[in-house]
Amino acid sequence: MSKLIPQLLKRLRQDFQLSIITLMGLFGILAISPYALYRLEEGNYLVSLADTVIVLSTILAVLYAWRSGDTVKPGVFLSAVFSTGATLIAINLGVNGLFWIYPLILFNFFMVSPGKAMIAMLLVLTALVGHALLVPGTVFESNYQMVSFLVTGLMASVLTYIFAFRTRSQRDQLQLLASQDPLTGARNRREMNKELRIAVSTHRRHGNSYGVLVMDLDHFKQINDRFGHPAGDQVLVDFVELIQQSSRQENRLFRFGGEEFLLLLPNTDEAGLRAAAAHLQDQVRARLRGPGGPVTMSVGGAILRDGEPWDGWLQRADQYLYRAKHAGRNLSIVEAEASFPLA
Repeated sequence: MSKLIPQLLKRLRQDFQLSIITLMGLFGILAISPYALYRLEEGNYLVSLADTVIVLSTILAVLYAWRSGDTVKPGVFLSAVFSTGATLIAINLGVNGLFWIYPLILFNFFMVSPGKAMIAMLLVLTALVGHALLVPGTVFESNYQMVSFLVTGLMASVLTYIFAFRTRSQRDQLQLLASQDPLTGARNRREMNKELRIAVSTHRRHGNSYGVLVMDLDHFKQINDRFGHPAGDQVLVDFVELIQQSSRQENRLFRFGGEEFLLLLPNTDEAGLRAAAAHLQDQVRARLRGPGGPVTMSVGGAILRDGEPWDGWLQRADQYLYRAKHAGRNLSIVEAEASFPLA
């Protein structure tokens, strides 16, 4: 237990949406459960049943999010359940049930995207107003009260939409800055380490084959020294664009040094890795240009071995890159999984 709690807290810190679903789910359970019992004692079985369904659905959705790591489906599910439940409660209780609509607005904008939350709230307001017009006196005591509620509900929804949209945009930008190299747009070293760990874990569990290519631009320092860092930066930007255009969509490119890059190739065997290295080297040799003329690269590659840690895999590929550079540059050396170990 002493180890479990820190692990759970660490996961909540690392997964923002999971923490939101957990927090809002806990709040919903604690807030609604007493009302379910109270309305059961009062004989209002329909509303008590709706409250109970909401509580049980919340528990199941939170457990599913923790177990699967998927926070999108539980969020949509909870938004639908809470919106439907709040609408039925408001129709059954009348004015007293309308107070639940305002926390529902906040809840929906936390659970799902701003656009989906806005649609949900428009459907709720439409349902309430439509029922009030069909059966006058059941939800609102007067048309004035209905219009006042509709206006305030729309205002609250629009203002919450603006806040949620801005917050989500800022969070997405922060996540992008934390994972992306600002110059080239390639993923950064932090993301590379994480992706390599995931690849090793997937290989161990499911046997998927992975390869990496470590690429280094030849004589790059001379470009910076002769033509300045802006010229060198442009070469790096052009290189990343070229590699991304010449690679499979599932491959992932990372910048982990000044002019060093790593390409992670899922579902790739030795032959595929060698072919990819040769193809990319041909593309760079033919198409990459700097202010002083053509730019070439050296490549080292390795297939992930059974039981190998991610940093050992990376080190092997890096050592083959070192061999390629000392063998004259502008060439690639790729080791197979069953090849002899490096000396």
